[in-house]
Amino acid sequence: MSQHQAAIVQDLPLHAVYLIFDLQENVSQSAVREALQQLQALADGEHLVIGIGASLAGFLQAGIPGLREFTGIAGSKVRLPATPAALWCWLREDERGELLHQQIRLQQALAGAFVLQQKTDAFKYAGGRDLSGYEDGTENPQGDEALAVAIAADGSSYVAIQQWEHRFERLQAMPQAEQDDMIGRRKDDNEELEEAPESAHVKRTAQENFEPEAFVMRRSMPWADGARGGLYFVAFATSYAAFEAQLRRMSGAEDGTTDALFQFTQPQTGSYFWCPPLLSGKADLRLLGVG
Repeated sequence: MSQHQAAIVQDLPLHAVYLIFDLQENVSQSAVREALQQLQALADGEHLVIGIGASLAGFLQAGIPGLREFTGIAGSKVRLPATPAALWCWLREDERGELLHQQIRLQQALAGAFVLQQKTDAFKYAGGRDLSGYEDGTENPQGDEALAVAIAADGSSYVAIQQWEHRFERLQAMPQAEQDDMIGRRKDDNEELEEAPESAHVKRTAQENFEPEAFVMRRSMPWADGARGGLYFVAFATSYAAFEAQLRRMSGAEDGTTDALFQFTQPQTGSYFWCPPLLSGKADLRLLGVG
């Protein structure tokens, strides 16, 4: 019986690495399927969550209902990069050394067909806060509701990825009250501000205020590279519709008002992937011709 990749709804780890791969030039379908078969044994859905891109499915002539590329938002008032890729891997551990070993095993498994496009180191900060200091994922569904939001009937899931880079000097230049208005919550106690402006992030993304409701399961984590950093945004759902509804409103495409977050942070990437279910404890890749 198929099951979902458990980490989609589990607590965040202390450490993580996100790896994004493209196909090697002139690679054969047989080489790709062989590499995926090796990946299949590693993808347990807890220490490693995988997502399949539309380009990989297309290369293997696999039909995956609902899977497509992120191409931006029509009418957006802000820049929303689209960065398609073949394969997304989320490596999760509570010990940094084991994370390294896991990455080595993964890259060895994929070496014959895939090339690493991007590596991003992530971590849990201050008990689950963004590097801005504000709590992240406050409105996430819980328990059975989380499963209903994030997991499709067959155990699969659809994930939207955006890597946001913060401009910390801009944030630090804002008075605390202005920061709170930007988010729509107080930093010190996470209480929502009833009188926050319409541009506040909380008001732009209130999931219950969309028609239909736009709930997603956020599993975002802070990332850092030298003195650069931000939030690696990850949202799981049963389709991309809820994510796109939120992004239309955030970007000003819906009503002309952009999310105040764009004052200090900007997405650098944007991608969609399909997360396969598990079968007998490993990734079920039969739709890709991998048994």
